[in-house]
Amino acid sequence: MESGPAIFAGAAFTVFGAGLLVWTAARLTHRAPVAHGVSPATAVAFATVAGAAFLALGVWCFGRI
Repeated sequence: MESGPAIFAGAAFTVFGAGLLVWTAARLTHRAPVAHGVSPATAVAFATVAGAAFLALGVWCFGRI
């Protein structure tokens, strides 16, 4: 019964984290700003850490099944 929410949460976190990392990489390769009004280095660092954290949280949720 508890595996349903864990699967949903794991999928949501994993998709969001992977999407954020892919989007950040795409913005970097096109030399486009990751966030407007923020230092480029700060924006890249925050987006990368957040994407990796969401990806890790999704993998952790899948591990709890």
